[in-house]
Amino acid sequence: MTDVRGAAAVAAVGRLGCVTAGFEPTVNPTRVPRPQWQRAAITVGAFVAVLYVLEAIDTVADNRLDGWGVEPRTLDGLWGVLFAPLLHGGWGHLFANTIPLLILGFLVLLSGIGRGLAATAIIWLVGGIGTWLTGGAGSHIGASVLVFGWLTYLLVRGIFARNVWQILLGVVVLFVYGGMLWGVLPGQYGISWQGHLFGAIGGVVAAWALSSDARRKRGPTGSTQVSRSTL
Repeated sequence: MTDVRGAAAVAAVGRLGCVTAGFEPTVNPTRVPRPQWQRAAITVGAFVAVLYVLEAIDTVADNRLDGWGVEPRTLDGLWGVLFAPLLHGGWGHLFANTIPLLILGFLVLLSGIGRGLAATAIIWLVGGIGTWLTGGAGSHIGASVLVFGWLTYLLVRGIFARNVWQILLGVVVLFVYGGMLWGVLPGQYGISWQGHLFGAIGGVVAAWALSSDARRKRGPTGSTQVSRSTL
């Protein structure tokens, strides 16, 4: 005579054992952060994409957005400090800025997104305010203020930080893009050389300000060895 309760218990245990043996706990995989170069590429690529969207909107709107550029020494023109680098005087203007923006922006962000954005903010403000104070009549627009700022930032930051790799990168950048520096001089019709000049000054200011930690570590004697950290 079979004990029904015992058999049921055995069957239940058997079933439970099968379920237990086949159970594999779900483990959420640890999310691996993107490499720095990928984050830099995505960030600068997204920024340039925004510029193209805005230029498309401006084209449809019969270039009305161009009125939001820097208009020197006018109260309304101060808004251009915020908006001018996002606007361009036609597709040719934007095309001319695209490759330098992608390359120089990528190199600036490669040493850290936060640091690169801080440098960009300094360049943006110094370039815009300088243009507002000294620019000629009309609406000054274009991301070239960032191009010139990123260029000088890359050229001098390694000198301020005494970082050998950044210095070497600056030499390469100077070799490839150094000819652009002539754009800070007056005399080119239709070119906002003031924007170029103060963008370049903003790049030097940003490099100086963001290398303060490295200078502080060196101390007044400057005896610390040259750093060989990231670009």
